[in-house]
Amino acid sequence: MNEVHIRPAGPADLDAVLAFWKTAAEGTSISDDRSGVERLIGRDPESLVLAETGGELVGTVIAGFDGWRCHLYRLAVHPEHRRQGIGSALLAAAEERFTALGGRRGDAMVLTDNERAHHAWRAAGYAPQEAWRRWVKSLTS
Repeated sequence: MNEVHIRPAGPADLDAVLAFWKTAAEGTSISDDRSGVERLIGRDPESLVLAETGGELVGTVIAGFDGWRCHLYRLAVHPEHRRQGIGSALLAAAEERFTALGGRRGDAMVLTDNERAHHAWRAAGYAPQEAWRRWVKSLTS
């Protein structure tokens, strides 16, 4: 395997990221479109973190910090590149970012039925917080 290069996404990466998520990410979100991701990196340019090997996009994580909490979304690794440390490298980069910004705890959005992801998050030291349930409301019609 080639060396993994970790870097923040830029505007030129957005189409590739959206296509990548269709292959590598589980589930979809109302914000999984070009305008949603443009707003994300426009507001927080280093929040969308990419992993590349040999110039190929092989992983992503969104490491969002709102000044109070550290949120992780869209940890995804291309199926052909899983179990090679890419997810761990992305999480390490996200956690370093959070620490540098003064963050004290990371939380991750993980689909209830995505057992493969549960194993990966547990291996990284994360645990479900059963006392909480996510409540959502669409703000668009």
